[in-house]
Amino acid sequence: MFYLCGLINTIGMVTGREIKKSKINRLIQSAPRGLVLLSSWLVSEGYPYELQQRYRTTGWLKSIGRGAMIKSGDSLALSGAITALQKQENLNIHIGGRSALELLGLAHYLQIYSAEITLFVENKSSLPLWFINNQWDWKTRIYSLSLFKDSQSGLTDYQDGELSMKISNAAGAMMECLSLCPHQFPLTEAYELMEGLATLRPAQIQTLLEQCKSVKVKRLFLYFAERIGHKWFNYIDAGAIDLGSGIRSLFNEGAFVSKYQLILPKELA
Repeated sequence: MFYLCGLINTIGMVTGREIKKSKINRLIQSAPRGLVLLSSWLVSEGYPYELQQRYRTTGWLKSIGRGAMIKSGDSLALSGAITALQKQENLNIHIGGRSALELLGLAHYLQIYSAEITLFVENKSSLPLWFINNQWDWKTRIYSLSLFKDSQSGLTDYQDGELSMKISNAAGAMMECLSLCPHQFPLTEAYELMEGLATLRPAQIQTLLEQCKSVKVKRLFLYFAERIGHKWFNYIDAGAIDLGSGIRSLFNEGAFVSKYQLILPKELA
């Protein structure tokens, strides 16, 4: 009888170890390479804090700051951090502006690539310390911006290796560049980027312009598109877009564009 009880206990211990091993195996195999694993999210997935601590102690997971880990052997990947913030923490952060246009292959003709990734977040102070304090594989420039009425407007799916995240689509990224003009992004460079956007979809542009909260951005977007002569401009209903009132001066002693009430550098007017 004692032998039988001991045998049952031994089987139970082995089964328990196998279950724990299978759990970590499932996690290691299912988590994309480079993905940051947030402790609170792991708890919701059935990995309590005690189990996470055991995984760190045994070398399966590596801590990169309070509440964040990566699989041992993975390097710090910015895309893995953004994916975690988007999907595990539901934070409104994404790659946008010129960086998004580069990822979409729409800035290659400029021949000069940025050495950093531009990120947009609704509330910069909400970024966790593990994200701020780590050195990722890309330098970042972070802007706090709420450009559209719906925070999910202007985004598209992007695949980076095994990681899937949201970045700005072409029209949304262009509007983000314009939002930074003229002090944080050159007007001439924004114009050059707009020249490469000949294949945008009018319906998508119409929706974003109606969603956009910046009068400056809407006026610049329409003016640049009309000046360049993009065919999709002819399908935009400007009457449905709130272009505000009053003059917007973006350049000292510039030229006045009466139709859009803009003061711009002479070479762009």
